[in-house]
Amino acid sequence: MTVAVTILGLPLLLGLRFDFNPLNLRAQDVESVATMLDLMKEPDTSPNTVDVLRRDIAQASATAERLRDLPEVGRVLTLQSFVPEDQEAKLSLVEDASFFLQNTLSPDEVDAEPMPGETVAALNKLVRNLSETAGSLDSAAAVEARRLANVLAPLANGPAAALDQARHALIAPLNTMLRQARLLLGAERVGIETLPPALKQAWISADGRARIEVTPKADTNDNASLHRFVDAVRTVTPDAVGKPIFMIEAASSVVHAFLQAGVLSIVAIALILFVALRRWIDVALTLVPLLIALVVTLEICVFIGLQLNFANIIALPLLLGVGVAFKIYYIVAWRSGERNFLQSSLTRAIIYSACTTAIAFGSLWFSHHPGTSSMGKLMALSLMTTLAAAVIFQPALLATQQQTRADQA
Repeated sequence: MTVAVTILGLPLLLGLRFDFNPLNLRAQDVESVATMLDLMKEPDTSPNTVDVLRRDIAQASATAERLRDLPEVGRVLTLQSFVPEDQEAKLSLVEDASFFLQNTLSPDEVDAEPMPGETVAALNKLVRNLSETAGSLDSAAAVEARRLANVLAPLANGPAAALDQARHALIAPLNTMLRQARLLLGAERVGIETLPPALKQAWISADGRARIEVTPKADTNDNASLHRFVDAVRTVTPDAVGKPIFMIEAASSVVHAFLQAGVLSIVAIALILFVALRRWIDVALTLVPLLIALVVTLEICVFIGLQLNFANIIALPLLLGVGVAFKIYYIVAWRSGERNFLQSSLTRAIIYSACTTAIAFGSLWFSHHPGTSSMGKLMALSLMTTLAAAVIFQPALLATQQQTRADQA
């Protein structure tokens, strides 16, 4: 029955996923992580970008056009992207705006800076005008006018230091904005040769190779969306690099390494068991429950929605190490003549040992750190399945072997 249930659950393994996003291993409500997640929702601020190198700007522009046609791509930048299009029409509009705003932004005569007393008098006059105009009206504008008057009244009658702070907070940014407006109205034709050297160095190498930056359209904190984005970009540029590709390839390397280590571990365990037990049938009676526990653990992970990640995958080697120890105890006891396993002190000792280990590692489940919590959850689950395989499944398996030997005798 155990083998049948395990086999029926094998299709669940098709839904086994590895969460390659390192941010999911951290608390999502931490301010730094929450800020990063907000930035990743917008293509313009997402750090999950992919870079592509091409021989020159012309080739980079051609590749960029192909990438822009992909539905998974939100934005594609090259050095050419910093050169505005339709400059003639835009410069004409800028020239018209400069004509009408020139006297306002750059007047011929500028009044002298007001004295502190004049500023206080102007503030008091503004407070009176706001209060009289708003009166007892209930409109939104009247409410805001009274609120502004309540803010300015203490400022006008307060110490000079407070007035200086307000002047610095309000006037300095205004001067900066006016200065920027003057610069914008003096815009000229832009070309790649006129771009700032620091900008060109970030997009063109010393030998003339051009960089392309590709940003996904969807939320890049969603693993499926990020995987589709990387796959789509690779169909056009297989040589693309960047953080999303690094994460996906790192996850692939980790999964491949653990699969390889798992196979080698099972082979090594089988050889060591053969050296110790001298019979391949006893080796099989030890390994089959261990493999059952491993498969059932992964099936339960899919069933409860627990994904493997860079933290909790360490629980799988622990299952092999602790699980094979439990199985050996039963094999040695069975070869010594023990048959009534469920009522033996050996079973109680194994249960207490497994529960102690499960509680020790399972306590990590209560951690506020998501990565540590998932590690504790998978460790506790794997220890419970290997305990069930040892205490329930393996004695039944040994009983069938005992009946087979009795029939042969």
